[in-house]
Amino acid sequence: MTLQSIPEGLRNLAVIKAGEEPSPSPSSAYPPCQRPYKQRLPLLASGGLLRRPHVAAQRHAYSTTDDSSVRPIGRYPVPNKKDMPYDIVELMEEVEVKTGFLPNVFKAMSHRPAEFRAFFAYYNAIMNKETGRLSKADKELIIVATSAVNRCPYCVVAHGALHRIYSKQPTLADQVVVNWKLADLSGRDLAMLEFALAVCRADNITEEHFQKLEAHGFDREDAWDIATIAAFFAMSNRIAHFVDLRPNKEFYNMGRTPYEAGKDCA
Repeated sequence: MTLQSIPEGLRNLAVIKAGEEPSPSPSSAYPPCQRPYKQRLPLLASGGLLRRPHVAAQRHAYSTTDDSSVRPIGRYPVPNKKDMPYDIVELMEEVEVKTGFLPNVFKAMSHRPAEFRAFFAYYNAIMNKETGRLSKADKELIIVATSAVNRCPYCVVAHGALHRIYSKQPTLADQVVVNWKLADLSGRDLAMLEFALAVCRADNITEEHFQKLEAHGFDREDAWDIATIAAFFAMSNRIAHFVDLRPNKEFYNMGRTPYEAGKDCA
């Protein structure tokens, strides 16, 4: 599999203002396999982190430790760039240039190139689909709630940041992490998370679960979307758990203060 086989999307790390949608690209007229490389780049979900300064990609080997700490980002070594497949190096450099930092999940998954490609391809398929009733904020809230149950610091921190940006609610993800039943959630959100957590815990799924969702406007296809996000991130949580994956420090403050128009994030 080459990078062009990975669906485009994964754009949460695009350099656009919080809450803005990416503008259509002229290259969208091309078939995926013929688009310019940058238009095939999978970043992390349409929408976006706060605008960050452009920086040059690291030309040295990716570090196994976080620059701000002597603690490793995980227990598996990060391969040297010269030992990585070219498509993965190019992708990681492009993400780093566009966002100002490289999320540690990219470094961790580069240990297994074939799994790296498969992981981000499926992520893109479920997180960036253009049909269904789940918003980007809904999807991130599902990840936060299920990742908290699975005790995954990386996913709680990273996707909590993305939820704050998409929802423009700086405290809701934190409330859900502590106790989702007491969080400031609508009836719709409660039904969505109840179903997601039932899948996460491998509860017996009954018709009653679907009826509760339908009462709040979700259909069977939406239920599939909720369930596949919960299921995929149950796997992701467990990978992060056994590799001891640590969140980047940049995620902690994202989306906690209103975006100041015209200013880049430091």
